[in-house]
Amino acid sequence: MRIAVIGAGYVGLVVSAGLAENGNEVVCVDVDPAKVRALQRGKIPIYEPGLEELVKRNRAEKRLSYTLGLAKAVRRSAVVFIAVGTPPGKDGSADVGQVLRVARDVARALNGYTVIVTKSTVPVGTAAKVREVVRGETTHPFSVVSNPEFLKQGAAVNDFMRPARVVIGADDSRGAEIVKELYAPLTRTGAPILVTDCASAELAKYAANAMLATRISFMNEIANVCERVGANVDDVRRAVASDPRIGSAFLFPGVGYGGSCFPKDVKALLSSAKRSGYDCEILEAVEAVNERQKGLLVEKLKAHFGTLKGKRIGVWGLAFKPRTDDMREAPAVTIIERLLAEGAKVCAYDPVAERTARKMFGSKVTFAKRSYDAVKGADALAIVTEWNEFREPDLERMRGLMREPVIADGRNVFTPQQMRAQGFTYLSIGRPA
Repeated sequence: MRIAVIGAGYVGLVVSAGLAENGNEVVCVDVDPAKVRALQRGKIPIYEPGLEELVKRNRAEKRLSYTLGLAKAVRRSAVVFIAVGTPPGKDGSADVGQVLRVARDVARALNGYTVIVTKSTVPVGTAAKVREVVRGETTHPFSVVSNPEFLKQGAAVNDFMRPARVVIGADDSRGAEIVKELYAPLTRTGAPILVTDCASAELAKYAANAMLATRISFMNEIANVCERVGANVDDVRRAVASDPRIGSAFLFPGVGYGGSCFPKDVKALLSSAKRSGYDCEILEAVEAVNERQKGLLVEKLKAHFGTLKGKRIGVWGLAFKPRTDDMREAPAVTIIERLLAEGAKVCAYDPVAERTARKMFGSKVTFAKRSYDAVKGADALAIVTEWNEFREPDLERMRGLMREPVIADGRNVFTPQQMRAQGFTYLSIGRPA
């Protein structure tokens, strides 16, 4: 099938490469000439495991191409995916301006029946707006389908190629059947394809992310209670996770969630609910707990040292999660900003996010090339992102490099017993000191 994907951002790049891998002829469109030129040279602007190999293979097979020419791409395609950004407005609502502008441009380029798929994360009612915009620009027949993405950064290629479920929102069967056909090769192992109305599909994406964010904030609240009553959050979490009605996913305490989805989607759902006249008090609490949790490591370090002025703090992990270079809403940003505000000196290390961090902090932060360089001469180490390489470091070497053997572990990578045995002062989340 011939397909156009409008938008060469995170979602657009993964979707276009994944659809090409299935044998489709895919052209990915973007308005940024520099980005398109780089993609045409085989340079991927994001770090996502497995994506570069997928792109190279399908470009070599002539199934995947990149262009600035939206109209030509649309005219040659049976299905057009809209995968442009929906950034949050000042009130937290999702700005669908780019989606509607692209829909207008797509409509003007139509030369026959086409399925227009909104892949961007959009609030309820966006498909109806897209349909209205397209109808106002063309007399050609078309279908509008809502197909939310459920991609985890760091595992997006696998999530697309082996989805847990596919949600298709459509108000006519013709469009729904064509998109079902597109996803059929990806769901042969039994993953369900759920066909709903457009509004339900749009809300499903926000509801899923809001639920996961809620579990994170809930467990962080329990961890904070554990510290005050002398309980161990590891034991509490295992007991809770053993209940088959609950399960273990997203119940690990830490310094809060970040990234491009959870913060934005919780805010957008809150804003959408408010516009409909409903206050989502649970989600308001989820957001408030998350913001408070991001400052927890700094408060623990202040309580230990009394003052952080002049202290050298090593930071391990800058990306909001492992296996990505994305620092949008990352807890590390809040932590570093607060450390700097307290007068501390920061030396940070991350396997892939240094370039992104340099754009944010410039010369305010020193960046280490290796993890051990970040702790050399440090008064304390803050562990913020749980990269695999941080799980079994040479603790004896670390203690010898540090000025003071203090570790504030925002991801509970180690155990208190292990750290005590190695002579560290160990500050973790929800566990006895």
